[in-house]
Amino acid sequence: MGCRKLSAVSDDLTGSVPRIGVVTFPGSLDDRDAALAVRAAGAEPVALWHDDDDLAGVDAVILPGGFSYGDYLRAGAIARFSPMVAALVAAAADGLPTLGICNGFQVLCEAGLLPGALTRNVGLHFVCRDQRLRIETASTAWTRDYTAGQEIVIPVKHGEGRYVAGPDLLAELLGEDRVIARYLGGNPNGSADDIAGVCDARRTVVGLMPHPEHAVDGLVGAGLDGLPMFTSVLSGLLTRA
Repeated sequence: MGCRKLSAVSDDLTGSVPRIGVVTFPGSLDDRDAALAVRAAGAEPVALWHDDDDLAGVDAVILPGGFSYGDYLRAGAIARFSPMVAALVAAAADGLPTLGICNGFQVLCEAGLLPGALTRNVGLHFVCRDQRLRIETASTAWTRDYTAGQEIVIPVKHGEGRYVAGPDLLAELLGEDRVIARYLGGNPNGSADDIAGVCDARRTVVGLMPHPEHAVDGLVGAGLDGLPMFTSVLSGLLTRA
């Protein structure tokens, strides 16, 4: 699995531990969990505030789960206009690794950094459970420590997680190997083609509806299947150094 800590990356990069920004919006509730996952992977979490436009020189950014701005209008629609997301759009265009988890995935789609959209779950019920997934590609900044075809279990918890895309976009994603994970053992939300996450054309921006940050500690029920999502980006930083 390649599930390892990479605190030694610091010596190969800039002499300090890699710094991963975690953005907090009004209504974020998984920002602290994401920060703990970053630390578990061997990096330094850096708190970024939605109303600032300074990315603080971080090496990567995570948009965490929650209900930014109360999910008014639709999930992620208001957060998309925050100064921090505006700064992130420019940085991501230059290759800054960016991960959107759940609400963060919704924000990335609203901001145009990822294609498609997230809508209300089929059945209109909030879903909260451990979910089997299959990793479809290890060729992204956030999945390189998995193997293609690997099956993992991490939690889902969302009410607007149904990924929708037209036939042309779906064909493009499939043809370019940009579906990063699919649901197994039952689709929790009705997503097209069982899609749980996608990446951009550069393979540095990833959106995932399930929550890898809740599966990074062997002392809690979800286990460690989410940890490679965070060590992966550190592996990439080491490769570039």
